[in-house]
Amino acid sequence: MSTSTHPGEILLEEFIIPLGTTQNALAAAIHIPPRRINEIVHGKRGITVDAALRLSRALGTTPEFWLDLQSHFDLVAAKDRLEGQDKINLLRQVTV
Repeated sequence: MSTSTHPGEILLEEFIIPLGTTQNALAAAIHIPPRRINEIVHGKRGITVDAALRLSRALGTTPEFWLDLQSHFDLVAAKDRLEGQDKINLLRQVTV
C-alpha cells in the first residue's frame, strides 16, 4: 500500500498554521463556506478547480500546485484500490 499526503494536510500544515490564520478566516477570504475548508483539511473533500483557483490567489501559489497535489493523491489511492483486484490484461488488437 502506497501513501500520499492529502492536499488538505498540506493546506493546514504549510499555509494555515504558518500564516497564523484559521480555516474560517481562509474560507471568508476566498468566499467559500467554512465547512468546505474543514472538509478539505480533514481529507473528506478534494481540491476542485474552483478551490484551486481561489486558494492560489489567496496563498500566492498556482492553481496547478493544488491540482497536481490532488491528482497525485487520487492516482496513489486508485493504484492502491486496483492492487487487490484481479490482474488486468493488456488489450491486443484482433486481426481478422
